[in-house]
Amino acid sequence: MPITLTNPETLPAIDVYHQVSIATGSKLVFIAGQVAWDATGTTVGVGDLPTQVEQCYVNIATALSKAGATFADVAKLTVYVPDWTPEKMPALLEGVSRASTRLGITTTPPTTLIGVAALDVPEHLVEIEATAVID
Repeated sequence: MPITLTNPETLPAIDVYHQVSIATGSKLVFIAGQVAWDATGTTVGVGDLPTQVEQCYVNIATALSKAGATFADVAKLTVYVPDWTPEKMPALLEGVSRASTRLGITTTPPTTLIGVAALDVPEHLVEIEATAVID
């Protein structure tokens, strides 16, 4: 497996992701930011952040599969949330937990959360992009 996740002893251990991802594979896979669209382009979970997070992860899993990768190959996730406030964290983590259960994900790559002014359409409450490394 080309990805090793670690938490250096001199950095704080974060419960929901690792601080460092060491990639040794030979092919990079960049997944565009995924929103809560289903295969027909319909927004899933309008007004429901956990459901939208789950759908983003499902979409990322679909894209990874097309590239011959899985979440175990993900080196980095970036999460964009409009009008971010810390009060949204429990809903975000609920969505991650539901997606992890649904997809059988156990890896926790480094993740950056960025609050943004807006996404492509007002119904989208989150967008997640991924970078993976495969042999």
